[in-house]
Amino acid sequence: MTAPTLEEITPANLDAAVGIRVRPDQEHAVSPVVQTLAEAYVHPADVAWPRLIVDGGRAAGFLMAFFNIDWHGDGSLFRSGLWRLNIAADAVRSHAAVRSVPVLGRVSSSAWASARVWSPPAASSPAAAAR
Repeated sequence: MTAPTLEEITPANLDAAVGIRVRPDQEHAVSPVVQTLAEAYVHPADVAWPRLIVDGGRAAGFLMAFFNIDWHGDGSLFRSGLWRLNIAADAVRSHAAVRSVPVLGRVSSSAWASARVWSPPAASSPAAAAR
């Protein structure tokens, strides 16, 4: 079995990415891919990192990571992590999400190499105030 791959979103795979649908009972928990791509568009290219998860030659999910966000807005703390993870409802049984974790570890970006696991911002941070 081959490992899933993460592919840059291109005109050739855009429809597959936008077509990713999570299970109905998960829809309240994650934004649709099209909204996430719009968010990626308005962030600098070195911050938002959207990727299609391809497993066995088919679109199995979508993720977007973030790099070096100024967490408090004052230059004291920069964070990187996973912004969104959408696994296609018909791919849940393939364990694409679990199997994509080692793929993330092979990403060559130095920003991702120094990424930390996401943790909720403190109540006093600008990110928390925006929620």
